[in-house]
Parts: sequence; C-alpha cells; structure tokens
Amino acid sequence: MNFAKFAFTDGIKALQEQNGSRQSYARMEALTDTDGLTESEIEFIESRNSFYMASIGENGYPYIQHRGGPVGFIKVINAGTIGLVDYRGNKQFISLGNLLVHQQVALFLMDYPHRTRLKIYADARIVDMKDDPALFNLLDPADYKHTPERMFLFDVKAFDWNCPQHITPRYTEEEIKRAFAPQNDYVLKLEYELENLKKQLADKKS
Repeated sequence: MNFAKFAFTDGIKALQEQNGSRQSYARMEALTDTDGLTESEIEFIESRNSFYMASIGENGYPYIQHRGGPVGFIKVINAGTIGLVDYRGNKQFISLGNLLVHQQVALFLMDYPHRTRLKIYADARIVDMKDDPALFNLLDPADYKHTPERMFLFDVKAFDWNCPQHITPRYTEEEIKRAFAPQNDYVLKLEYELENLKKQLADKKS
C-alpha cells in the first residue's frame, strides 16, 4: 500500500511541481510502501467512536457522512480489511445508494484531543447479516442501542497520517471527566479532611 502513488495523479503531481513540493513527495512515494495496516493504525482505528465517510453519487458529486458508535464499533478484520455494522438511521440511504453505484470511498478518522487524523482509501462491500452470522457476531456492538441492518466491509487500498496543523483540540464529556478525575478526588479528600477538622474543633469546644 502506497498512499502517495495511489493519491497523486498526474494532475496533482503537476500542481506539486508548480508549487515546489514535488521533490519531497517523490521521496515519499519511494519510501512508504507497506503490506497493510500496521499495529499503530489498527490500535487507532479500533479506539475511535466516530469517523467520516466520503462516497460518490450517481450524479458524480461526493457525499460525506458522519458515523458514530461506541469505542470499538469499527473493527479491523485483518491488515487489509475494516468492518462495521450499518445500523438504522434517518432512512435517506444516500451513502448506501452511492455504494451500490461506486464502491470507492474515503474514510477520515479523527483524534481531536491528540490532533491526529488517519485517512484511508478503500473499496466498500455491502454484506447481508444473514449471509455471514459469524462476521455479524464479530462486528455487532451488542451493548450499544441500535438496530442493525447490514454490514460494511472496507478493503483498504491506501492510507496515510495527516499532520496536526490546524486541528483544534476537542474533548468529549467522558474525556473531560477522566482528565479532571484526579483533581476532583483531591478536592473531595480536602473537603473530608476539613470536615474532620471542624468536627475536632467542635468537640474541643464542647
């Protein structure tokens, strides 16, 4: 898998040449071949609770959809395949309809607190849950409230990590709670000690 060779078409290379970045990206093309997702990508993907998917419509226009779920709802089946359960949404079926015409998708996975992003080119496959119960059991986020309708498999064609430039850090409520947990515990400890001191002073006065 080589993201640069996959993504940089002749027109893109010409633009890089005009703007002085072609030489460095040519080196990137020569040095970034991999046999598939590595441990770093797998760990990152399976720790996400959301991602963005771009698909291509019959009219030729792209469509970007946000998809979310519990941490781990995106599973790496092997070094070249990612899977998830597609559950009931607003019934517009835009992404699903696009995939019936064009298999090609781009996935964008974000880690806002650490200002990290992973981009993936893939071919999408739609799998009926009845056709592969074992796969469904592997992919289904059973403890999450949802109505499963089908499965998506993504055959990874290329991937790359983006630089952190211009990513504004954002935190979920759970991440904020975890970050402030030691401070909250310390405050509770101080409040407990203060109450004990007040009680001791009250006992001495009495």
